[in-house]
Amino acid sequence: MTTASDYATFDAGDVVLQSGRTFPAMKIGYKTFGTLAADKSNVIVYPTSFSAQHYDTQWLVREGGALDPGRYFIVIPNLFGNGLSSSPSNTPWPLTGDRYPNVTYHDAVRVQQRLLEEVFGIERVRLVYGWSMGGMQAYHWASMFPDRVERIAVVCGSARCSPHNAVFLEGVRAALMADPAYLDGAFTARPVRGYRAMGRIYAGWAMSQAFYREEAWRTMGFTSLEDFLVRSWEASFSRRDAADLLAQLWTWQNGDISANERFNGDLPEALRSIRAKVLLMPGDHDLYFRVEDNRRELLHLRNGHLKPIPSIWGHRAGNPAQNPEDAAFIEAAVRELLDAD
Repeated sequence: MTTASDYATFDAGDVVLQSGRTFPAMKIGYKTFGTLAADKSNVIVYPTSFSAQHYDTQWLVREGGALDPGRYFIVIPNLFGNGLSSSPSNTPWPLTGDRYPNVTYHDAVRVQQRLLEEVFGIERVRLVYGWSMGGMQAYHWASMFPDRVERIAVVCGSARCSPHNAVFLEGVRAALMADPAYLDGAFTARPVRGYRAMGRIYAGWAMSQAFYREEAWRTMGFTSLEDFLVRSWEASFSRRDAADLLAQLWTWQNGDISANERFNGDLPEALRSIRAKVLLMPGDHDLYFRVEDNRRELLHLRNGHLKPIPSIWGHRAGNPAQNPEDAAFIEAAVRELLDAD
């Protein structure tokens, strides 16, 4: 374990991925909050979402909140491909460009579990909480380690990337790869036009029709729709390395808790294997993680509860850093889940 900036790094060594390829010297950057209880019963795992680093998600960790560091020991593992954990941007030759290994959620969660056990001696987790790609990781935690995970909160996520969700992501991928800087499987320069196109595509999917109809972007301090698109969406993803974004898009599109030798693609069986209490919290206006997907999953869960977030903020209802009403709704539901016997 080495320390860098305000986070630590777990060196996982050479990791054999689901694909059969070896990822040499694989690393997870992670941040912890709070104090680990003597009996190690207060652990919350909070995986990051698409393009996010722990800096972007730690706003939810606060005294008196659902993820209260005064009560819980919270670990935020940065997902591979986010620029802090192993990613195209920090992986040397020859694993560059189109030679970078595809990393699944299964690969990521397996290394996250090693981090908890090898660094902290943690065997059981009280809660895995995640939004979007973080929620898909929470589902993988519960499926892969049914005896170790007590509860999961899947906020605007799913057990498998739906076909419609994958089509949305194809548009995002195509926007980045259409930039002239993308050549022979690699970016030769900063894809400015690609970032701009990606941001505008994403803006149309992440927020709902009602959000735009009611001009809710004004509550965020933007003065016009164009101002919102440029300063929020065009700026958002351009913070990240473009190859990193493509790597995480692949992980997202191929997300499936049943895509392994244990379940062989049988999603209902993978869902039935989960022993944890499961809170499913889709946004009722989310355009790509749909309530209906969670409703179908609920049919196969042993102990699941569906609680849609009533919000016009679409997918972003599940990440309400600037939306106190949705934040309060989520926190109340998560507190109830944590306090349940």
